[in-house]
Amino acid sequence: MDKNTVIGFLLIILIFVGFSVFETGRARKNAELQAQADSIALAMNPVREMPDVAEEEELRNGGVVPAYKDSAIQKAYGAEAQIVAIENSKIRVEFNTRGAQPHSVMVKDYYNYDSTALYLFKPGEADYAVSVYAGEYLRTDNFTFQLAEKTDSSVTMRLPFSGGGYIEQKYTLHEDSYRMDNLLSFVGMGDVIPGNVSSFDIDFNVTVPRMEKGYRNESQYSKLNYYYEGDKKPEAIGNGRNGERRIDSKLSWFAFQQQFFSVIMRAPGEFSSGELAVDFFQEDDPSHNLMNCSARMRADLAQGGNSSIPFEFYLGPNHFQTLKSYDHNYEKIIPLGGWLVGWFTKYAIIPMFNFFGRFINSFGLVILLMTIVIKLVVLPFTYKSYASSAKMSALKPEIDKINAKFPHMDNQQEQLKKQQAMMNLYKRAGVSPMGGCLPMLLTFPILWAMFRFFPASIELRQQPFLWCDDLSAYDSIIDYGMRIPILGDHLSLFALLMAVTMWAYSKFTLASQPNGNDPTAASMRFMSLWMMPIMMFFICNQLSAALSYYYLLSQLISIAETLIIRKSVNKEAILEKVRASEGKPMPKSKWQQRIEEAQRIQEQQLREQRKKQGRR
Repeated sequence: MDKNTVIGFLLIILIFVGFSVFETGRARKNAELQAQADSIALAMNPVREMPDVAEEEELRNGGVVPAYKDSAIQKAYGAEAQIVAIENSKIRVEFNTRGAQPHSVMVKDYYNYDSTALYLFKPGEADYAVSVYAGEYLRTDNFTFQLAEKTDSSVTMRLPFSGGGYIEQKYTLHEDSYRMDNLLSFVGMGDVIPGNVSSFDIDFNVTVPRMEKGYRNESQYSKLNYYYEGDKKPEAIGNGRNGERRIDSKLSWFAFQQQFFSVIMRAPGEFSSGELAVDFFQEDDPSHNLMNCSARMRADLAQGGNSSIPFEFYLGPNHFQTLKSYDHNYEKIIPLGGWLVGWFTKYAIIPMFNFFGRFINSFGLVILLMTIVIKLVVLPFTYKSYASSAKMSALKPEIDKINAKFPHMDNQQEQLKKQQAMMNLYKRAGVSPMGGCLPMLLTFPILWAMFRFFPASIELRQQPFLWCDDLSAYDSIIDYGMRIPILGDHLSLFALLMAVTMWAYSKFTLASQPNGNDPTAASMRFMSLWMMPIMMFFICNQLSAALSYYYLLSQLISIAETLIIRKSVNKEAILEKVRASEGKPMPKSKWQQRIEEAQRIQEQQLREQRKKQGRR
């Protein structure tokens, strides 16, 4: 890894850090503005108070039966509940007639890391309730619905009132699909629900269990998304951190997203407002849970006592093409990066990945072929960087002579002359010392696209390759049995090999570079040879093995490309060109003229400074 490559990486890091600081500041400002807007909205439109659910549960558990005005409702409060199930080829959904709510969701054809059945939420780990004012505040999960109709793919449950009206919940699974429709109906409720009641609330709380090998990777890619109709992409909270958000405008859908699976709820007529929150469990949670997601949404209710409000659920994997097929922008929950990186991933990486995947069963070989294709595509850009490195290697004897001629690093005037001599040498050889920086910046979107794509690709989930049993998680060859700070509780072989290969590549490229006594160059060499491989190892040790494997292949191919390009560079011809042009005037670019003018001014200032010191 030569000086130009290191400069390129430094520029990349500076851009990344600068963008992060900018985004943090903007997010803070937006949060302050949102807080002000929330305060104003709360003052102008106070939220209707709902009964304390915790108090109702305490009454129920304590054996005290609350009194309801409607006798049928009073009877439903104490009625015994039952569990019913519907299923198709993709999922099995159980329902609890108490609250007419989903009780559990099992996804077929997928399994947890420990080979157990995969539940989006386990039995009893979700709460789905409708709260409405019907002469008194009622919350449906406090009452047992009657089973009105059931087939293999649909179930209908009703909560009757004494006057003949009822609340109905109907759930229908589509054939060979992860979609479930939910039709909420208020029938004959004109005498029960006052005419001035124009909305109802939906509370949906889900405890998402852990499903993957590594907690850190799984939590980092798990979040709560919400989408405004017409936006380019959804907003998100989470990614391993607790968060909450109040929404005071219409909302199309929200998603409780685990790394590879999601529970998405959509309102075709849009929610009018809502409150969303996500809380992550600790890694050592005894119940092996990942996060608790909650949504309290408000929806419009038509007047007249008869209305049906449709909702849609997606209960399945975060597979890009599958999510996209629903045509509601669900696929935007998959983290593909910003507009440039996301565009490249969407239109280049994913199609190429799917194309090779149709013909090759081993995803390790798929990644190998993808790496080769990407390297060939960007070769015209990287060639200039590798060729510049090879030419600099050819100039090493001449550069060593200049370093020997100007050995004193503390003599500013001597160092200025050294810089001029170096620039003159590069000019006569036709070498640009900054020639490798731009190609490095051009290839950065590809590196970042892979960093985002592999850990979020469900196709790699539980796919083995060589010693790795799951390319979507880390490949641990040694488990320490305890957590070591920064390193974690394991050693990833792919991450280790990647770091060693990066060190070897740096050693290989730096061996041909001039060994000047410039401390800046020495520190860059240290960073390139030691700091970057060590840093990348600690980062990739916790991440997807596919990512470390890709970086490993990329480094190996870079070494091969460098060897081939170096052989194509005629070192003797370059040195002959330098010697032939020695003593002859060379045309100067405007950039070089500006540099020399700056150096001339600096020399003049140094002479004046020495004169003043001599007078004293």
